[in-house]
Amino acid sequence: MLYFPRNHMSHTIKNKRKLVLRVRRIRGQVVALEHALETDQECSDILHLLAGARGSMNSLMAELLEGHIRFHVLDSRHKGGQGEAADDLIDIVRSYLK
Repeated sequence: MLYFPRNHMSHTIKNKRKLVLRVRRIRGQVVALEHALETDQECSDILHLLAGARGSMNSLMAELLEGHIRFHVLDSRHKGGQGEAADDLIDIVRSYLK
């Protein structure tokens, strides 16, 4: 478990509102994709919706990875050190790329 000094807020907490709004937009894209499938829309339309949702997820992942690197890996004030944070990051990236 990482230690966070009280005056040093986690990047996900600090950007919580912005991140939640992005997730809600992604949810809307997934609902639109589900609706397209249920209403037998053209496969090209479904593929465009899927590509949009995937792009949004990838963008969110990139933003969170950047925050993780800057907050946990590059900032040496956290208990556990950079090595542990780097190992966590490697695990995250590997699971994402599966």
